[in-house]
Amino acid sequence: MPERILITGAAGFVGRHLLSALRADMPDAALLTPAQAACDITDADAVAALVEQARPTACVHLAAIAAIPTARRDPHAAWRVNLDGTLNLARALAAHAPEATLLFVSSADIYGASFRAGHAVDESVAPAPLNTYAATKAAADLALGALAAESGLRCIRVRPFNHTGPGQSPDFVVAAFARQVARIAAGLQPEVLRVGALEPRRDFLDVRDVCAAYVACLRRRDALPAGAILNLASGHPRRIGEVLDTLLARAGVRALIESEASLLRPSDILLAAGDATRAARLLEWRPRIAWEQTIDDVLADWRARVAAGE
Repeated sequence: MPERILITGAAGFVGRHLLSALRADMPDAALLTPAQAACDITDADAVAALVEQARPTACVHLAAIAAIPTARRDPHAAWRVNLDGTLNLARALAAHAPEATLLFVSSADIYGASFRAGHAVDESVAPAPLNTYAATKAAADLALGALAAESGLRCIRVRPFNHTGPGQSPDFVVAAFARQVARIAAGLQPEVLRVGALEPRRDFLDVRDVCAAYVACLRRRDALPAGAILNLASGHPRRIGEVLDTLLARAGVRALIESEASLLRPSDILLAAGDATRAARLLEWRPRIAWEQTIDDVLADWRARVAAGE
């Protein structure tokens, strides 16, 4: 029978790219994408009704408060959405679609203080979150692992590192830089770029490579152990300042760089790099899109968005 794949958060940045990837890879699958207005993930009864009606064979859980500043400003909402909402979905699947596999999109940010060891982390490294967003994601990640062990919940937990691409919100660093560069190029902003810390190094991925990994998880879900954890990383951390330099060079823009206190994080980590050996082995996955292509696509996206008034 055709796959029935329920996707929460399908209207978001990653969700839109995932829908494209699934349509290309699984053209016969029914992609079930409830609108936020139709299902509040924090409403357990509404989630249960949705799952009972949809009867999915798999579910990709993307819906979340994903921006660190947003979670910091409203921690109550972050906990309700990221932890309680995830548990609502897991319980609904256990009750109404017990054969379905839940693909939970966690975050590499949950490793937090563990990054201070100064080397690429693998899945054996303990979560040690340093901000509200990471804490909510870590709690949901660990709770699903316990449910898989205790009740047999069929779930896969992926921990993607920083990913970017066309369509991303300027709440995230690459998109924030690209928006300013596009505005400067269009003459809509003085030749001054407002930035946070430029020295930290981060492990960046293209969102389309990340979505390819999610598709591979769905394809191979029966071969993966319940509660499996998979890092998604490039293994090649880049200095934030280098990312900015690349954007400026490829856009042909010159600008004065000014640090802004509001863009600095209280607990920034100098190096966050991941070891994705397990994903390479179990999924036969690795990043394929060149970094320069990612940067060019992000710039082209922001040129168009700035021209449209964003």
